[in-house]
Amino acid sequence: MADVPDLSLEHRVGGVLIPVFALRSEEDQGIGDVGLLRRFVRWAADAGFVVVQLLPINETGGDNSPYNAISSMALDPTTLELTPASLPDLAETDYRQILGETDLEGMRAGPVQYARVKRLKIRLLQAAFERFSDRNGADAVRHDDFDSFQRQQAAWLDNYTLFRALMDENGETECWDRWPEVHRTAAAGKAWLTALAEGPGGVFHKKRQFYAYIQWTAYRQWAALKDYAGQQGVALMGDIPLGVSYYSADYYGSPELFEADWSGGAPPEPYFKDDAFTQKWGQNWGIPVYHWRRMQEDDYAWWRQRIRGVRDLFHVFRIDHILGFYRIYSFPWRPERNAEFLPLSFEEASERTGHRLPQFKPHPDDTPEHCEANRAQGDTLLRMVLDAAGETRLIGEDLGTVPDYVRPNLTALGIAGFKIPIWEKNPHTGGLLSGDEYPRLSLATYGTHDHEPLRAFWQRWQDVPAHEREELHKLMHFARIPHEGGSNGFTEAVHARLLEALFQTNSWIAICMITDLLAREERFNVPGISADSNWSQRMHVTLETLCNDPDHLRRAAAVREMLARTGRAIPAPSYAAA
Repeated sequence: MADVPDLSLEHRVGGVLIPVFALRSEEDQGIGDVGLLRRFVRWAADAGFVVVQLLPINETGGDNSPYNAISSMALDPTTLELTPASLPDLAETDYRQILGETDLEGMRAGPVQYARVKRLKIRLLQAAFERFSDRNGADAVRHDDFDSFQRQQAAWLDNYTLFRALMDENGETECWDRWPEVHRTAAAGKAWLTALAEGPGGVFHKKRQFYAYIQWTAYRQWAALKDYAGQQGVALMGDIPLGVSYYSADYYGSPELFEADWSGGAPPEPYFKDDAFTQKWGQNWGIPVYHWRRMQEDDYAWWRQRIRGVRDLFHVFRIDHILGFYRIYSFPWRPERNAEFLPLSFEEASERTGHRLPQFKPHPDDTPEHCEANRAQGDTLLRMVLDAAGETRLIGEDLGTVPDYVRPNLTALGIAGFKIPIWEKNPHTGGLLSGDEYPRLSLATYGTHDHEPLRAFWQRWQDVPAHEREELHKLMHFARIPHEGGSNGFTEAVHARLLEALFQTNSWIAICMITDLLAREERFNVPGISADSNWSQRMHVTLETLCNDPDHLRRAAAVREMLARTGRAIPAPSYAAA
Protein backbone atom coordinates (compact mmCIF):
# COMPACT_ATOMS: atom_id res chain seq x y z
CA MET A 1 0.00 0.00 0.00
CA ALA A 2 1.28 3.45 -0.90
CA ASP A 3 2.68 5.54 1.93
CA VAL A 4 0.86 8.58 0.57
CA PRO A 5 -2.93 8.09 0.47
CA ASP A 6 -4.67 8.94 -2.80
CA LEU A 7 -6.22 12.38 -2.28
CA SER A 8 -6.95 13.17 -5.92
CA LEU A 9 -10.30 14.80 -6.66
CA GLU A 10 -11.29 11.79 -8.76
CA HIS A 11 -11.80 9.80 -5.57
CA ARG A 12 -14.32 10.89 -2.96
CA VAL A 13 -13.21 9.98 0.55
CA GLY A 14 -14.64 9.91 4.05
CA GLY A 15 -13.03 11.25 7.19
CA VAL A 16 -13.48 11.64 10.92
CA LEU A 17 -12.51 14.61 13.12
CA ILE A 18 -10.97 13.78 16.50
CA PRO A 19 -9.01 16.18 18.74
CA VAL A 20 -5.89 14.43 20.04
CA PHE A 21 -6.71 15.43 23.61
CA ALA A 22 -10.08 13.65 23.37
CA LEU A 23 -8.63 10.17 22.92
CA ARG A 24 -8.95 7.94 25.97
CA SER A 25 -7.32 4.67 27.01
CA GLU A 26 -7.28 2.45 30.08
CA GLU A 27 -3.57 3.26 30.48
CA ASP A 28 -3.33 6.86 29.30
CA GLN A 29 -1.66 9.76 31.09
CA GLY A 30 -4.80 11.87 31.40
CA ILE A 31 -4.92 12.96 27.77
CA GLY A 32 -4.72 11.61 24.23
CA ASP A 33 -1.29 11.42 22.62
CA VAL A 34 0.60 10.21 19.56
CA GLY A 35 0.49 6.60 20.74
CA LEU A 36 -3.29 6.63 21.15
CA LEU A 37 -3.69 8.44 17.84
CA ARG A 38 -1.73 5.65 16.14
CA ARG A 39 -4.27 3.16 17.46
CA PHE A 40 -7.15 5.41 16.39
CA VAL A 41 -5.72 5.64 12.87
CA ARG A 42 -5.80 1.86 12.68
CA TRP A 43 -9.42 1.87 13.90
CA ALA A 44 -10.31 4.55 11.33
CA ALA A 45 -8.77 2.46 8.56
CA ASP A 46 -10.77 -0.57 9.72
CA ALA A 47 -13.93 1.57 9.55
CA GLY A 48 -13.12 2.64 5.98
CA PHE A 49 -12.07 6.24 6.60
CA VAL A 50 -9.35 7.76 4.42
CA VAL A 51 -8.88 11.00 6.41
CA VAL A 52 -8.34 11.62 10.13
CA GLN A 53 -8.73 15.33 10.82
CA LEU A 54 -7.08 16.88 13.87
CA LEU A 55 -7.21 20.24 15.59
CA PRO A 56 -3.96 22.26 15.76
CA ILE A 57 -1.19 20.57 17.75
CA ASN A 58 0.94 23.62 18.51
CA GLU A 59 1.87 24.37 22.12
CA THR A 60 -0.90 26.11 24.01
CA GLY A 61 -0.82 28.62 26.84
CA GLY A 62 -2.91 29.08 29.93
CA ASP A 63 -6.28 28.89 28.13
CA ASN A 64 -5.37 25.53 26.52
CA SER A 65 -6.90 26.67 23.24
CA PRO A 66 -5.28 25.07 20.17
CA TYR A 67 -6.34 28.19 18.25
CA ASN A 68 -4.35 30.51 20.53
CA ALA A 69 -0.94 28.86 20.41
CA ILE A 70 2.16 30.32 22.05
CA SER A 71 4.18 29.28 19.00
CA SER A 72 3.37 28.82 15.33
CA MET A 73 5.96 26.03 15.15
CA ALA A 74 6.46 24.42 18.56
CA LEU A 75 4.37 21.29 19.16
CA ASP A 76 2.54 20.74 22.43
CA PRO A 77 4.36 18.40 24.85
CA THR A 78 1.03 16.95 25.99
CA THR A 79 0.67 15.24 22.59
CA LEU A 80 3.80 13.12 23.15
CA GLU A 81 3.78 9.41 23.87
CA LEU A 82 6.00 9.13 26.92
CA THR A 83 6.95 5.55 27.75
CA PRO A 84 10.33 3.82 27.78
CA ALA A 85 9.30 2.05 24.57
CA SER A 86 8.48 5.28 22.73
CA LEU A 87 11.23 7.50 24.21
CA PRO A 88 14.61 5.74 24.38
CA ASP A 89 16.00 8.24 26.92
CA LEU A 90 13.28 7.50 29.48
CA ALA A 91 14.55 4.90 31.95
CA GLU A 92 12.10 2.30 33.18
CA THR A 93 12.96 3.09 36.81
CA ASP A 94 12.29 6.82 36.35
CA TYR A 95 9.11 6.09 34.46
CA ARG A 96 7.70 3.79 37.11
CA GLN A 97 8.69 6.10 39.95
CA ILE A 98 7.07 9.19 38.41
CA LEU A 99 3.88 7.34 37.50
CA GLY A 100 3.82 5.75 40.96
CA GLU A 101 3.73 9.24 42.48
CA THR A 102 0.85 10.30 40.22
CA ASP A 103 -2.87 9.81 40.71
CA LEU A 104 -3.40 8.41 37.22
CA GLU A 105 -6.84 7.05 38.03
CA GLY A 106 -8.01 10.54 39.01
CA MET A 107 -6.45 12.09 35.91
CA ARG A 108 -8.08 9.56 33.60
CA ALA A 109 -11.54 10.31 34.92
CA GLY A 110 -13.63 13.04 33.32
CA PRO A 111 -12.26 15.84 31.13
CA VAL A 112 -8.60 16.73 30.65
CA GLN A 113 -7.02 18.24 33.77
CA TYR A 114 -4.41 20.28 31.95
CA ALA A 115 -2.39 21.53 34.92
CA ARG A 116 -1.86 18.01 36.23
CA VAL A 117 -1.26 16.52 32.79
CA LYS A 118 1.35 19.13 31.90
CA ARG A 119 3.20 18.64 35.19
CA LEU A 120 3.35 14.89 34.63
CA LYS A 121 4.50 15.15 31.02
CA ILE A 122 7.21 17.70 31.86
CA ARG A 123 8.50 15.50 34.72
CA LEU A 124 8.80 12.53 32.38
CA LEU A 125 10.52 14.64 29.73
CA GLN A 126 12.91 16.11 32.28
CA ALA A 127 13.91 12.63 33.44
CA ALA A 128 14.53 11.61 29.83
CA PHE A 129 16.47 14.79 29.07
CA GLU A 130 18.76 14.33 32.08
CA ARG A 131 19.68 10.88 30.86
CA PHE A 132 20.07 12.13 27.29
CA SER A 133 22.32 14.97 28.47
CA ASP A 134 24.76 12.51 30.04
CA ARG A 135 26.84 11.85 26.95
CA ASN A 136 28.90 9.12 28.62
CA GLY A 137 27.97 6.05 26.67
CA ALA A 138 24.99 7.81 25.11
CA ASP A 139 23.81 7.15 21.58
CA ALA A 140 26.03 9.39 19.45
CA VAL A 141 23.68 9.08 16.48
CA ARG A 142 20.79 10.53 18.47
CA HIS A 143 22.93 13.41 19.72
CA ASP A 144 24.03 14.16 16.17
CA ASP A 145 20.40 14.11 15.06
CA PHE A 146 19.45 16.49 17.89
CA ASP A 147 22.24 18.88 16.92
CA SER A 148 21.16 18.72 13.28
CA PHE A 149 17.54 19.46 14.25
CA GLN A 150 18.61 22.57 16.16
CA ARG A 151 20.59 23.86 13.21
CA GLN A 152 17.81 23.19 10.72
CA GLN A 153 15.10 24.77 12.90
CA ALA A 154 17.16 27.66 14.30
CA ALA A 155 15.05 30.31 12.54
CA TRP A 156 12.19 29.68 14.98
CA LEU A 157 13.73 27.47 17.65
CA ASP A 158 16.12 30.09 19.07
CA ASN A 159 13.37 32.58 19.87
CA TYR A 160 11.06 29.83 21.08
CA THR A 161 13.52 28.33 23.58
CA LEU A 162 14.33 31.80 24.91
CA PHE A 163 10.64 32.58 25.31
CA ARG A 164 9.82 29.21 26.85
CA ALA A 165 12.70 29.33 29.34
CA LEU A 166 11.71 32.88 30.33
CA MET A 167 8.22 31.58 31.00
CA ASP A 168 9.83 29.27 33.57
CA GLU A 169 11.59 32.26 35.09
CA ASN A 170 8.27 34.11 35.39
CA GLY A 171 5.91 31.68 37.03
CA GLU A 172 4.97 29.73 33.87
CA THR A 173 2.97 32.62 32.42
CA GLU A 174 3.27 33.45 28.73
CA CYS A 175 2.07 37.02 29.37
CA TRP A 176 5.39 38.69 28.58
CA ASP A 177 3.99 42.19 29.26
CA ARG A 178 3.81 41.18 32.95
CA TRP A 179 7.43 40.03 33.06
CA PRO A 180 10.21 42.21 34.54
CA GLU A 181 11.53 44.89 32.21
CA VAL A 182 14.74 42.90 31.62
CA HIS A 183 12.69 40.07 30.09
CA ARG A 184 9.94 41.99 28.32
CA THR A 185 11.39 41.99 24.80
CA ALA A 186 13.54 39.46 22.97
CA ALA A 187 16.39 41.99 22.77
CA ALA A 188 16.19 42.69 26.50
CA GLY A 189 15.96 38.98 27.30
CA LYS A 190 19.06 38.19 25.24
CA ALA A 191 20.98 41.07 26.85
CA TRP A 192 19.95 39.80 30.29
CA LEU A 193 21.13 36.33 29.39
CA THR A 194 24.49 37.63 28.13
CA ALA A 195 25.02 39.49 31.41
CA LEU A 196 24.36 36.44 33.58
CA ALA A 197 27.24 34.97 35.50
CA GLU A 198 28.61 31.69 34.15
CA GLY A 199 26.72 29.51 36.64
CA PRO A 200 23.21 30.97 36.21
CA GLY A 201 23.86 31.38 32.50
CA GLY A 202 24.67 27.70 32.20
CA VAL A 203 21.51 26.73 34.03
CA PHE A 204 19.41 28.91 31.71
CA HIS A 205 21.18 27.51 28.65
CA LYS A 206 20.31 23.99 29.83
CA LYS A 207 16.65 25.02 30.15
CA ARG A 208 16.71 26.17 26.55
CA GLN A 209 18.29 22.88 25.54
CA PHE A 210 15.51 21.04 27.38
CA TYR A 211 12.81 22.79 25.41
CA ALA A 212 14.71 22.17 22.17
CA TYR A 213 14.88 18.48 23.18
CA ILE A 214 11.10 18.40 23.64
CA GLN A 215 10.58 19.82 20.15
CA TRP A 216 13.06 17.39 18.62
CA THR A 217 11.20 14.53 20.29
CA ALA A 218 7.84 15.91 19.18
CA TYR A 219 8.79 16.38 15.55
CA ARG A 220 10.28 12.89 15.36
CA GLN A 221 7.18 11.28 16.91
CA TRP A 222 4.75 13.15 14.69
CA ALA A 223 6.78 12.46 11.53
CA ALA A 224 6.77 8.75 12.40
CA LEU A 225 3.00 8.90 12.93
CA LYS A 226 2.53 10.46 9.50
CA ASP A 227 4.51 7.59 7.95
CA TYR A 228 2.47 5.01 9.86
CA ALA A 229 -0.85 6.56 8.84
CA GLY A 230 0.25 6.59 5.21
CA GLN A 231 1.07 2.89 5.43
CA GLN A 232 -2.51 2.29 6.57
CA GLY A 233 -3.88 4.29 3.64
CA VAL A 234 -5.00 7.07 5.99
CA ALA A 235 -4.22 10.73 5.44
CA LEU A 236 -3.63 12.91 8.48
CA MET A 237 -5.23 16.33 8.13
CA GLY A 238 -3.54 19.10 10.09
CA ASP A 239 -4.90 22.50 10.97
CA ILE A 240 -3.28 25.93 10.83
CA PRO A 241 -5.10 28.69 12.71
CA LEU A 242 -5.01 31.97 10.86
CA GLY A 243 -3.26 33.70 13.76
CA VAL A 244 -1.08 33.08 16.77
CA SER A 245 -1.40 34.39 20.28
CA TYR A 246 -0.35 37.90 21.18
CA TYR A 247 1.48 36.10 23.99
CA SER A 248 3.53 33.93 21.67
CA ALA A 249 7.19 33.38 20.91
CA ASP A 250 6.42 34.67 17.41
CA TYR A 251 5.15 38.06 18.52
CA TYR A 252 7.74 38.26 21.28
CA GLY A 253 10.60 37.57 18.88
CA SER A 254 9.34 39.52 15.83
CA PRO A 255 6.79 42.18 16.85
CA GLU A 256 7.51 44.12 13.67
CA LEU A 257 5.58 41.47 11.70
CA PHE A 258 2.32 42.39 13.43
CA GLU A 259 0.01 45.37 13.91
CA ALA A 260 -0.20 45.15 17.68
CA ASP A 261 -2.80 47.87 18.16
CA TRP A 262 -5.40 45.76 16.37
CA SER A 263 -6.83 42.48 17.60
CA GLY A 264 -8.14 39.98 15.05
CA GLY A 265 -11.50 38.24 15.28
CA ALA A 266 -14.80 37.76 13.47
CA PRO A 267 -17.86 39.99 12.98
CA PRO A 268 -21.09 39.60 14.95
CA GLU A 269 -22.57 36.16 14.36
CA PRO A 270 -26.16 35.52 15.48
CA TYR A 271 -25.73 31.76 15.05
CA PHE A 272 -23.67 31.60 18.26
CA LYS A 273 -26.27 32.61 20.82
CA ASP A 274 -24.27 31.65 23.90
CA ASP A 275 -22.52 34.97 24.33
CA ALA A 276 -23.95 38.50 24.27
CA PHE A 277 -20.62 40.07 23.28
CA THR A 278 -20.31 37.82 20.22
CA GLN A 279 -23.78 38.77 19.07
CA LYS A 280 -23.21 42.51 19.55
CA TRP A 281 -19.55 43.07 18.67
CA GLY A 282 -18.30 39.77 17.24
CA GLN A 283 -15.55 37.41 18.35
CA ASN A 284 -12.43 39.15 19.65
CA TRP A 285 -9.81 36.42 19.44
CA GLY A 286 -6.96 38.62 20.60
CA ILE A 287 -4.62 37.54 17.80
CA PRO A 288 -2.32 40.30 16.54
CA VAL A 289 -3.13 41.36 12.98
CA TYR A 290 -0.39 40.67 10.42
CA HIS A 291 1.68 43.48 8.94
CA TRP A 292 1.53 42.08 5.41
CA ARG A 293 3.69 44.74 3.80
CA ARG A 294 6.48 44.07 6.29
CA MET A 295 6.15 40.31 5.72
CA GLN A 296 6.40 40.85 1.98
CA GLU A 297 9.90 42.30 2.40
CA ASP A 298 11.41 38.86 3.00
CA ASP A 299 8.98 37.01 0.74
CA TYR A 300 6.77 35.98 3.66
CA ALA A 301 9.51 33.88 5.26
CA TRP A 302 7.52 33.51 8.50
CA TRP A 303 4.50 32.06 6.71
CA ARG A 304 6.59 29.84 4.44
CA GLN A 305 8.32 28.40 7.49
CA ARG A 306 4.96 27.73 9.11
CA ILE A 307 3.59 25.95 6.04
CA ARG A 308 6.71 23.79 5.73
CA GLY A 309 6.29 22.76 9.36
CA VAL A 310 2.75 21.46 8.88
CA ARG A 311 3.61 19.99 5.47
CA ASP A 312 6.28 17.79 7.08
CA LEU A 313 3.79 16.28 9.56
CA PHE A 314 0.52 15.99 7.61
CA HIS A 315 -0.72 14.72 4.26
CA VAL A 316 -3.27 17.52 3.90
CA PHE A 317 -4.09 20.56 6.00
CA ARG A 318 -6.76 23.18 6.40
CA ILE A 319 -6.39 26.82 7.28
CA ASP A 320 -8.86 27.96 9.91
CA HIS A 321 -10.60 31.22 8.94
CA ILE A 322 -9.02 31.48 5.51
CA LEU A 323 -11.17 34.60 5.01
CA GLY A 324 -8.56 36.45 7.07
CA PHE A 325 -6.13 36.37 4.15
CA TYR A 326 -8.56 38.59 2.22
CA ARG A 327 -9.57 40.83 5.14
CA ILE A 328 -9.90 40.32 8.85
CA TYR A 329 -12.35 41.77 11.31
CA SER A 330 -10.26 43.76 13.76
CA PHE A 331 -10.88 45.26 17.18
CA PRO A 332 -9.12 48.38 18.49
CA TRP A 333 -9.01 46.78 21.95
CA ARG A 334 -7.77 43.50 23.37
CA PRO A 335 -10.16 40.80 24.67
CA GLU A 336 -9.37 41.70 28.28
CA ARG A 337 -11.48 44.85 27.71
CA ASN A 338 -14.50 43.12 26.15
CA ALA A 339 -16.59 43.41 29.31
CA GLU A 340 -15.88 47.14 29.38
CA PHE A 341 -17.26 47.61 25.87
CA LEU A 342 -20.24 45.25 26.04
CA PRO A 343 -22.72 47.77 27.53
CA LEU A 344 -21.49 50.75 25.49
CA SER A 345 -23.25 52.17 22.46
CA PHE A 346 -21.26 52.45 19.24
CA GLU A 347 -20.87 56.18 19.84
CA GLU A 348 -19.59 55.64 23.38
CA ALA A 349 -17.17 52.95 22.23
CA SER A 350 -15.87 55.22 19.49
CA GLU A 351 -15.19 57.99 22.00
CA ARG A 352 -13.27 55.57 24.23
CA THR A 353 -11.02 54.26 21.42
CA GLY A 354 -10.09 57.52 19.74
CA HIS A 355 -12.85 57.18 17.14
CA ARG A 356 -11.99 53.65 16.05
CA LEU A 357 -14.55 50.85 15.98
CA PRO A 358 -14.27 47.16 15.06
CA GLN A 359 -13.90 46.94 11.29
CA PHE A 360 -12.54 44.85 8.46
CA LYS A 361 -8.90 45.45 7.58
CA PRO A 362 -7.39 46.34 5.20
CA HIS A 363 -10.78 47.41 3.77
CA PRO A 364 -14.47 46.88 4.46
CA ASP A 365 -16.36 45.25 1.61
CA ASP A 366 -18.34 48.44 1.00
CA THR A 367 -17.29 49.39 -2.53
CA PRO A 368 -16.31 47.45 -5.69
CA GLU A 369 -12.81 48.94 -5.38
CA HIS A 370 -12.40 47.73 -1.80
CA CYS A 371 -13.74 44.29 -2.67
CA GLU A 372 -11.26 43.96 -5.52
CA ALA A 373 -8.38 45.13 -3.32
CA ASN A 374 -9.29 42.53 -0.69
CA ARG A 375 -9.66 39.80 -3.31
CA ALA A 376 -6.28 40.67 -4.81
CA GLN A 377 -4.60 40.57 -1.40
CA GLY A 378 -6.07 37.14 -0.64
CA ASP A 379 -5.10 35.82 -4.05
CA THR A 380 -1.49 36.97 -3.63
CA LEU A 381 -1.14 35.58 -0.13
CA LEU A 382 -2.73 32.24 -0.89
CA ARG A 383 -0.56 31.75 -3.97
CA MET A 384 2.38 32.15 -1.61
CA VAL A 385 0.86 29.55 0.75
CA LEU A 386 0.29 27.11 -2.12
CA ASP A 387 3.84 27.59 -3.31
CA ALA A 388 5.15 26.75 0.17
CA ALA A 389 2.79 23.76 0.45
CA GLY A 390 4.11 22.14 -2.70
CA GLU A 391 2.15 18.96 -3.44
CA THR A 392 0.40 18.97 -0.05
CA ARG A 393 -3.31 19.67 -0.51
CA LEU A 394 -4.88 22.67 1.20
CA ILE A 395 -8.44 23.15 2.46
CA GLY A 396 -9.83 26.53 3.48
CA GLU A 397 -12.36 26.99 6.29
CA ASP A 398 -14.46 29.63 4.55
CA LEU A 399 -17.39 29.92 6.94
CA GLY A 400 -18.99 32.97 8.52
CA THR A 401 -19.56 36.26 6.69
CA VAL A 402 -18.22 35.25 3.27
CA PRO A 403 -17.80 37.95 0.60
CA ASP A 404 -18.95 37.04 -2.90
CA TYR A 405 -15.41 37.12 -4.28
CA VAL A 406 -13.89 34.57 -1.87
CA ARG A 407 -15.28 31.23 -3.02
CA PRO A 408 -14.71 31.85 -6.76
CA ASN A 409 -11.15 32.84 -5.94
CA LEU A 410 -10.57 29.74 -3.80
CA THR A 411 -11.93 27.60 -6.63
CA ALA A 412 -9.62 29.27 -9.14
CA LEU A 413 -6.69 28.49 -6.82
CA GLY A 414 -7.76 24.86 -6.41
CA ILE A 415 -8.51 25.24 -2.68
CA ALA A 416 -11.48 23.28 -1.34
CA GLY A 417 -13.93 25.19 0.83
CA PHE A 418 -16.47 23.99 3.38
CA LYS A 419 -20.08 22.95 2.89
CA ILE A 420 -22.31 22.95 6.00
CA PRO A 421 -25.59 21.44 4.71
CA ILE A 422 -28.08 23.68 6.52
CA TRP A 423 -26.17 26.80 5.42
CA GLU A 424 -25.88 26.01 1.71
CA LYS A 425 -28.52 27.72 -0.45
CA ASN A 426 -29.37 27.02 -4.05
CA PRO A 427 -28.46 30.29 -5.84
CA HIS A 428 -31.36 29.88 -8.30
CA THR A 429 -34.24 28.83 -6.04
CA GLY A 430 -33.09 30.20 -2.68
CA GLY A 431 -33.88 26.85 -1.13
CA LEU A 432 -31.47 24.35 0.39
CA LEU A 433 -28.72 23.14 -1.96
CA SER A 434 -28.84 19.41 -2.55
CA GLY A 435 -25.72 17.47 -1.57
CA ASP A 436 -25.30 16.07 -5.08
CA GLU A 437 -24.95 19.66 -6.30
CA TYR A 438 -21.97 20.42 -4.05
CA PRO A 439 -18.85 21.10 -6.12
CA ARG A 440 -16.33 18.27 -6.05
CA LEU A 441 -13.71 20.73 -4.79
CA SER A 442 -15.26 21.01 -1.33
CA LEU A 443 -15.37 19.45 2.12
CA ALA A 444 -18.81 18.56 3.47
CA THR A 445 -19.43 18.34 7.19
CA TYR A 446 -22.29 18.95 9.60
CA GLY A 447 -20.11 21.06 11.86
CA THR A 448 -16.66 22.05 13.03
CA HIS A 449 -15.19 21.88 16.52
CA ASP A 450 -17.18 25.06 17.30
CA HIS A 451 -20.58 23.49 16.65
CA GLU A 452 -22.81 21.39 18.82
CA PRO A 453 -23.06 17.74 17.78
CA LEU A 454 -26.00 16.48 15.73
CA ARG A 455 -27.73 14.75 18.64
CA ALA A 456 -27.59 17.90 20.79
CA PHE A 457 -28.74 20.02 17.83
CA TRP A 458 -31.64 17.68 17.10
CA GLN A 459 -32.83 17.53 20.69
CA ARG A 460 -32.50 21.29 21.23
CA TRP A 461 -34.75 22.05 18.27
CA GLN A 462 -37.27 19.44 19.35
CA ASP A 463 -37.75 21.40 22.57
CA VAL A 464 -39.21 24.40 20.73
CA PRO A 465 -42.72 24.67 19.22
CA ALA A 466 -43.12 22.82 15.92
CA HIS A 467 -43.61 26.04 13.91
CA GLU A 468 -40.21 27.34 15.09
CA ARG A 469 -38.14 24.33 14.01
CA GLU A 470 -36.85 25.82 10.78
CA GLU A 471 -33.22 24.80 11.35
CA LEU A 472 -34.20 21.23 12.21
CA HIS A 473 -36.45 21.04 9.14
CA LYS A 474 -33.52 22.13 6.96
CA LEU A 475 -31.45 19.27 8.30
CA MET A 476 -34.30 16.80 7.80
CA HIS A 477 -34.88 18.07 4.27
CA PHE A 478 -31.18 17.65 3.42
CA ALA A 479 -31.16 14.06 4.72
CA ARG A 480 -34.60 13.31 3.22
CA ILE A 481 -36.10 12.50 6.59
CA PRO A 482 -39.90 12.93 6.62
CA HIS A 483 -41.10 15.56 9.11
CA GLU A 484 -43.02 12.94 10.99
CA GLY A 485 -39.76 11.03 11.34
CA GLY A 486 -38.42 13.78 13.53
CA SER A 487 -41.00 13.33 16.22
CA ASN A 488 -39.47 10.18 17.69
CA GLY A 489 -36.21 11.71 18.86
CA PHE A 490 -32.69 11.01 17.66
CA THR A 491 -33.18 7.34 16.81
CA GLU A 492 -30.63 4.95 15.29
CA ALA A 493 -32.48 5.22 11.99
CA VAL A 494 -32.26 9.04 12.04
CA HIS A 495 -28.58 8.88 12.94
CA ALA A 496 -27.80 6.44 10.12
CA ARG A 497 -29.73 8.51 7.58
CA LEU A 498 -27.88 11.69 8.56
CA LEU A 499 -24.49 10.01 8.16
CA GLU A 500 -25.39 8.47 4.82
CA ALA A 501 -26.71 11.79 3.48
CA LEU A 502 -23.40 13.42 4.30
CA PHE A 503 -21.40 10.65 2.63
CA GLN A 504 -23.65 10.78 -0.44
CA THR A 505 -22.74 14.39 -1.23
CA ASN A 506 -20.60 15.14 -4.26
CA SER A 507 -17.90 16.75 -2.11
CA TRP A 508 -14.34 15.46 -2.41
CA ILE A 509 -14.12 14.89 1.37
CA ALA A 510 -17.01 14.25 3.75
CA ILE A 511 -16.04 14.47 7.42
CA CYS A 512 -17.99 13.86 10.59
CA MET A 513 -16.91 14.70 14.10
CA ILE A 514 -16.28 11.69 16.33
CA THR A 515 -19.17 12.88 18.49
CA ASP A 516 -21.49 12.75 15.48
CA LEU A 517 -20.17 9.39 14.39
CA LEU A 518 -20.86 7.93 17.84
CA ALA A 519 -24.13 9.88 18.31
CA ARG A 520 -22.90 11.77 21.38
CA GLU A 521 -23.80 15.21 22.77
CA GLU A 522 -20.42 16.28 24.20
CA ARG A 523 -19.08 19.53 22.75
CA PHE A 524 -15.42 20.46 22.25
CA ASN A 525 -15.77 24.25 22.25
CA VAL A 526 -18.37 26.97 22.71
CA PRO A 527 -17.12 30.12 20.92
CA GLY A 528 -17.11 33.40 22.77
CA ILE A 529 -16.86 32.00 26.29
CA SER A 530 -13.91 31.24 28.54
CA ALA A 531 -14.58 28.02 30.40
CA ASP A 532 -12.69 24.95 31.59
CA SER A 533 -15.12 22.83 29.57
CA ASN A 534 -13.64 24.11 26.32
CA TRP A 535 -10.90 21.95 24.76
CA SER A 536 -11.06 19.37 27.55
CA GLN A 537 -13.90 16.99 26.60
CA ARG A 538 -12.74 13.41 26.10
CA MET A 539 -14.35 10.43 24.41
CA HIS A 540 -16.91 8.62 26.54
CA VAL A 541 -15.26 5.27 25.72
CA THR A 542 -11.68 4.05 25.75
CA LEU A 543 -9.93 2.91 22.60
CA GLU A 544 -9.94 -0.58 24.07
CA THR A 545 -13.73 -0.51 24.14
CA LEU A 546 -14.00 1.12 20.73
CA CYS A 547 -11.77 -1.53 19.16
CA ASN A 548 -13.04 -4.63 20.99
CA ASP A 549 -16.60 -4.18 22.21
CA PRO A 550 -19.06 -6.15 20.00
CA ASP A 551 -21.54 -3.27 19.75
CA HIS A 552 -18.84 -0.83 18.66
CA LEU A 553 -17.41 -3.35 16.21
CA ARG A 554 -20.88 -3.76 14.73
CA ARG A 555 -21.24 0.01 14.35
CA ALA A 556 -17.78 0.30 12.74
CA ALA A 557 -18.72 -2.44 10.27
CA ALA A 558 -21.93 -0.56 9.45
CA VAL A 559 -19.93 2.62 8.84
CA ARG A 560 -17.53 0.75 6.54
CA GLU A 561 -20.49 -0.64 4.59
CA MET A 562 -22.00 2.84 4.37
CA LEU A 563 -18.73 4.36 3.14
CA ALA A 564 -18.38 1.58 0.57
CA ARG A 565 -21.98 2.03 -0.57
CA THR A 566 -21.43 5.76 -1.08
CA GLY A 567 -18.07 5.26 -2.82
CA ARG A 568 -15.90 6.72 -0.08
CA ALA A 569 -14.30 3.74 1.66
CA ILE A 570 -10.61 3.01 1.96
CA PRO A 571 -9.60 -0.10 -0.04
CA ALA A 572 -9.86 -3.45 1.74
CA PRO A 573 -7.30 -3.49 4.58
CA SER A 574 -3.85 -5.00 4.16
CA TYR A 575 -2.30 -3.02 6.97
CA ALA A 576 1.23 -2.75 8.24
CA ALA A 577 1.75 -4.03 11.77
CA ALA A 578 0.34 -1.75 14.44
